Amino acid sequence: MIDSHCHLDHEHLIANLDQVITNSKNFGLEKLLTICTTLQSYEKIINIVKKDPMIFGTFGIHPHETKNNDVSKDEIITKINLNNKIIGVGETGLDFYYNNSDKDLQIKSFQKHIDAAKDLNIPLIIHSRNAEDETYDILKKNHSNKLKILMHCFTGSTEFATKLIPLNAFFSASGIITFKNSLNLQETFKMVPKNRLLIETDSPYLSPVPYRGKKNEPAFIRFTAEKLAELQNIKVSELVDITTKNFNKLFFDRLI
Repeated sequence: MIDSHCHLDHEHLIANLDQVITNSKNFGLEKLLTICTTLQSYEKIINIVKKDPMIFGTFGIHPHETKNNDVSKDEIITKINLNNKIIGVGETGLDFYYNNSDKDLQIKSFQKHIDAAKDLNIPLIIHSRNAEDETYDILKKNHSNKLKILMHCFTGSTEFATKLIPLNAFFSASGIITFKNSLNLQETFKMVPKNRLLIETDSPYLSPVPYRGKKNEPAFIRFTAEKLAELQNIKVSELVDITTKNFNKLFFDRLI
């Protein structure tokens, strides 16, 4: 089992990192991908990936952080090339939920990350919230065999997912699919092709039921896996095998 998106540099995880790693291994996790959101986040992640062979990282600027974390395409490429355990670009994308006063900044930053991911030929981890049309238009315009798309913590509409599938997008399910009020999202994940599925915790956020409202950690991913297996009408063991193979194919271009 692989947690395709967590934030080990955030509290409470970084303060208890050794125990978090031990818990992850005890519950069958074989890899953790810790996701960068700011320049400061990256400095922490460079040290975190050294803690254990199971931990990998990314570099990118979250859309909410673009105003204070301006980076160029070349800087993204340079920072990713500094360490072979930095295997993805992101998280990047568009988030207009609170306001869109920095809409242009977000779009410009998103494009830089896309360009870097193409040049590096590694996956682009995308955050999209209240920006389905804009996200799709940008990804459609940039569609390429070299652009590997991972829609992190996907909460979009079924229509949005259907439009992204031809762009070779993968979709990561978080603990949100375990929430009772997420019926529309559950229906969407029923129709996502098995070869495009991943799972994540987004820890320390979005704890799945039965830990909703508490601090999340990678070990809790099993509850998301159980729910996604139910939605896909397959055994949990099969779901784990599928999502593990999908992650390795996406990030390592091989099944390992």
